[in-house]
Amino acid sequence: MAKKSILDLQSMIKKGEKIVYLTAYDYLTAKMQEKAGVDMILVGDSLGMVCLGYDTTFPVTMEDMIRHCQAVRRGAPATFVVGDMPYMSYQVSDEQAIENAGHLIKEADVDCVKLEGAGLRILSRVKAINEAGILVMGHIGLTPQFMGQLGGYKAQGRSAQAALSLINQAKLLEEAGAASILVEGVPPEVGKAITEKAGIPILGIGAGSYTHGQLLIYADMVGLYDNFTPKFVKKYANVGEVLTQAFRDYAQEVREGNFPVDAQHTYKMKDEEAVELEKMLKTQK
Repeated sequence: MAKKSILDLQSMIKKGEKIVYLTAYDYLTAKMQEKAGVDMILVGDSLGMVCLGYDTTFPVTMEDMIRHCQAVRRGAPATFVVGDMPYMSYQVSDEQAIENAGHLIKEADVDCVKLEGAGLRILSRVKAINEAGILVMGHIGLTPQFMGQLGGYKAQGRSAQAALSLINQAKLLEEAGAASILVEGVPPEVGKAITEKAGIPILGIGAGSYTHGQLLIYADMVGLYDNFTPKFVKKYANVGEVLTQAFRDYAQEVREGNFPVDAQHTYKMKDEEAVELEKMLKTQK
């Protein structure tokens, strides 16, 4: 299977094909997603909540991101992989942003890095990373790393003025060198306007059906993460319940002495070896 590139994603847009985008944080999940034909995988800093048990994405480090990106790349060698730039890995300076983006490219073999926001500083970071030869995905709308300023995990762009601001932010990100943009938590009208004005791939998560492609947090859409579920999530399975029941069944069988009991789940010793072992044990006594 040929490895997907940004050119493949651009070609899909020209053909009117939707881009399928999911998060993954580990080898097995990435492997299954590649088997399913997913076009893009985001190793998001959401791993802080989904994998590491934090309440927010803030504690996630570059080391966390690199380790999880490496695992995903091993599981999905032919998929376009995007690595998140975690909180405070790019905010300080252009130089810091380039250095950390470079770590994700060199050490984790991702195809692109993603960073949140669209203020003047962020535009400078996007431009600097792009000029260093690294693909950058912007991220606007509901941006978790800015949730303190946003007042929490709230939909954005719901007034005409706020919507226009987001549309302008997307254009500024494109002009700064963003190769694609993720738009999160906005009304469909905003996702549509951004997509129609863009010359780059626009991916949506809770941004309506008009974007070039759709992203979901995989743990949300299969029912693994149940701390809370955003309105825009559709559950395609309830793996959490299946796993919990499997763990219950296993625990019950172990406690009742019903596992393992049969030849199917134990190793067989040759009869003569078993007899010899008995003799040896008696001799020890």
